[in-house]
Amino acid sequence: MDYLYHPFRSQRHTVFAKNGVVATSQPLAAQAGIEIMRRGGNAIDAAIATAAALTVVEPTSNGIGGDAFALIWTEGKLHGLNASGPASMDATAEKVKALGHEKMPVFGAVPVTVPGAPSAWAEVSRRFGKLSLSETLEPAVRLAEEGYPLTPILGKYWEVAYNKFKNLSEGSEEERKSFEAWFDTFAPDGRPPKTGEMWRSPGHADTLRQIGETDGRAFYEGPLAEQIADAAQAHGGFLSKEDLAAYQPEWVEPVSANYRGYDVWEIPPNGQGMVALMALNIHSATGKQLVYGDAETLHRQIEAMKLAFTDGKAFITQPDDMPVETAHLLSPEYAEKRAAVIGDRAIDPEPYELPKGGTVYLAVADGEGNMVSFIQSNYMGFGSGIVVPNTGIALQNRGADFSLDPEHPNYLKPGKKTYHTIIPGFLTKNGEAVGPFGVMGGYMQPQGHFQVISNTVDFGLNPQAALDQPRWQWVGGKTVQVEPDFPLHLAQALQRKGHDIRIATDSGGFGRGQIIWRNPETGVLEAGTESRTDGSIAVW
Repeated sequence: MDYLYHPFRSQRHTVFAKNGVVATSQPLAAQAGIEIMRRGGNAIDAAIATAAALTVVEPTSNGIGGDAFALIWTEGKLHGLNASGPASMDATAEKVKALGHEKMPVFGAVPVTVPGAPSAWAEVSRRFGKLSLSETLEPAVRLAEEGYPLTPILGKYWEVAYNKFKNLSEGSEEERKSFEAWFDTFAPDGRPPKTGEMWRSPGHADTLRQIGETDGRAFYEGPLAEQIADAAQAHGGFLSKEDLAAYQPEWVEPVSANYRGYDVWEIPPNGQGMVALMALNIHSATGKQLVYGDAETLHRQIEAMKLAFTDGKAFITQPDDMPVETAHLLSPEYAEKRAAVIGDRAIDPEPYELPKGGTVYLAVADGEGNMVSFIQSNYMGFGSGIVVPNTGIALQNRGADFSLDPEHPNYLKPGKKTYHTIIPGFLTKNGEAVGPFGVMGGYMQPQGHFQVISNTVDFGLNPQAALDQPRWQWVGGKTVQVEPDFPLHLAQALQRKGHDIRIATDSGGFGRGQIIWRNPETGVLEAGTESRTDGSIAVW
């Protein structure tokens, strides 16, 4: 039976609930969040439970060894947490080049940075949770210990990862040894588990148990931290136990753009959420009438996004290394200057002239008014391919985004945080929460945020329809990919405007999103989940 064969059109509807909603990409993870809410936890506890469960039931996209960001609405205020980790204090561009690399490698131990996800769970639990961290991690521990059957999209990407690491391990003896623990953990029978087959990870369960019992510190100090550092350094990486011990997540002030009466919120740099806000501002500054299903409207949206993305990649990194202030990139002056560049034809974008001088996403809401937008990732699928033996910890390869060019703002430095792709989103209106939203998927994320918000605010689509709308993705120059079910007449009209339109054969690269909105009059929660993956909504 082919679980990826879908000859018939299917349809999802918006899901409604009063006491609680968890929307994410895996049914068992969504149920873990609701289980914790039913035990007396709030939306924050449920978000932690869901996030931890996702490291077990979707290791193809995230893990204990990755990073996390969160936007948390509680008691009438929005809070931002940046739990992305920096490069090792021993990592320098010179050392990377001395290893024979002209640019940052993608896999192996060199691009491993300090993982922040466990610290995010502990920090939001400490500040806003009602239950202990140990209690909130119980469903994830149980899933890892007892095992679970693979879902279709999970099985698909597990096999993709297996083939990738198999090819990589066929190089040198050192490369073979680097990925040995990955195969021991994620392909213990000599092949990847298939859709519908059971998979379990006792080591993963034990690691989660230690994290819960120590409020996260076991990951950063002590025997487990030493195992993590040893695994990285054994394969030529820089991560040390001192790097882990020194790490702390950072509470930050979210940044926003007002888009047609709604405030759209993102985490500030080093995250790329700024790109979505910049694109919304540029699009709004064109001052043109918006028409649903109209090629001219789509053209202006694509042009706004490519300008924002070009500037984001040129300037966004750790704030103290950025050549321009965040405030300027969100200013009307910037938006108007970039909007003036947009014409009737597609352009090859150039970076703005500066003024002189594989991720998982989850959304949770409860009946008390708490709402959480949470995202975590190993970056590319399983991450670096470096796995800490017998722990279930796959280390991220986030450092692959660093530049080795000393003139680039994202130049690798010891202890520096790189440009980061994962971004949670949140929507408010007149100071009141509308709700969390997000679309995961590398550089698709700000493009997904932009399209979801436009679908919602400009065209009044319900949460499920806003996610189901066929997406486009700017990939560079004048090239734009569109989904297989993107309307052909619109693709042809965009082609006539100078866009190089490429129709994708599947929707795997167009992001996976979740939305929860709260009805301001009734308090009822309404949610949509991603049809492009094994998405699920659990309600109470």
